[in-house]
Amino acid sequence: MDIEPFGVEIWMNEWETKCEWNLAETCVESLTIDELLKICGKNHDGLSQILDMKMTYGAIEGSDPLRSEIAAFYEKQSIENIVVTHGTIGANMLVHKTLVSRGDRVISVVPTYQQHYSIPASIGADVQHLQLLEKDGFLPDLDTLRSMATPGTKLIAINNPNNPTGSLMDPTMLEEIADIARQAGAWVLCDEVYRGADQHGDGITKSMVDIYEKGISTASTSKAFSLAGLRLGWIAGPADFLEQVAIHRDYDTISVGLIDDHFATMALQNRDKVLQRSHQITRGNLQMLSDWVDQQKEISWIKPKSGTTALLRYDSDISSRELCVDLLHKTGVLLMPGSALSMEGYLRIGYANSPSILKEGLRRFSEYLANAIPVADPRVA
Repeated sequence: MDIEPFGVEIWMNEWETKCEWNLAETCVESLTIDELLKICGKNHDGLSQILDMKMTYGAIEGSDPLRSEIAAFYEKQSIENIVVTHGTIGANMLVHKTLVSRGDRVISVVPTYQQHYSIPASIGADVQHLQLLEKDGFLPDLDTLRSMATPGTKLIAINNPNNPTGSLMDPTMLEEIADIARQAGAWVLCDEVYRGADQHGDGITKSMVDIYEKGISTASTSKAFSLAGLRLGWIAGPADFLEQVAIHRDYDTISVGLIDDHFATMALQNRDKVLQRSHQITRGNLQMLSDWVDQQKEISWIKPKSGTTALLRYDSDISSRELCVDLLHKTGVLLMPGSALSMEGYLRIGYANSPSILKEGLRRFSEYLANAIPVADPRVA
């Protein structure tokens, strides 16, 4: 099977360990186990629960307590509508492998996480890109989507909140997308890995699985829950669809780790407290970033409404990769080049790391911009 190189992951693998100030990070500042225990009202004695845990396979679909807590994160779902996976990346892979066959029409918003167009393309699907535009606030043009969603379309893949733009589709728009899909007979996969990180209210936007009878939602403990190290995600969807997912899942998952299951259950049982911490970080940091953008003549943006990332448009002909490499070498600051997201001319910044990292990273980036962006070097791809 031929598949495109994964731009974002290749960049992070190359540079993430070589920076001082990581502004490419997409997770809310990661929790330590000690911090998680304290948030959940436990002391170190809480670790005694895992000392007698036998290191065998866990429950195949995820433990009942964990799946119950995940189901409670939705309005209309029960334990039968949840299957646990290795992160959202595993969830998305399973959905595409289960639904998509050669020749199927798949519509994917762009920019988004590359899985949603590269995996179906590798299967031989007819992948159509629905480009999100700055003039539309990086929200999908529904008239364009309607024209693309011809009868027999197999899948519409969206991302809400969106990575990398931070745009957020409201329930009305999600209902309209569901109606477009319904008329075409299509499934809708909504990657909701950043759900819980909205800038207002409880931070939790409505989920596609609660809106549409053929809606599928994927998510994990990685982003808003600050627990990427657990590598634990899930699929929420119709029970009969999950039966088909299970056939594919048997080939690549068996079960998630017992320790991952244990700590994910603990975090979800205390979701309000965990998300309260995340909101303090993301909302304070976005205000810091917004104030910074206001002072930069070379930078413009559409301010995010959710998530942990934003796209910054910069005023130069230099390639985004060359700019990011030069910035890293001169300042120690790591950003994500737009080229890794098929968005040349932009930079993705993650604003959910610790406030001290964001503050110093922005200070150094300001000095870099004040000294003028270097002239494009044609030797740098």
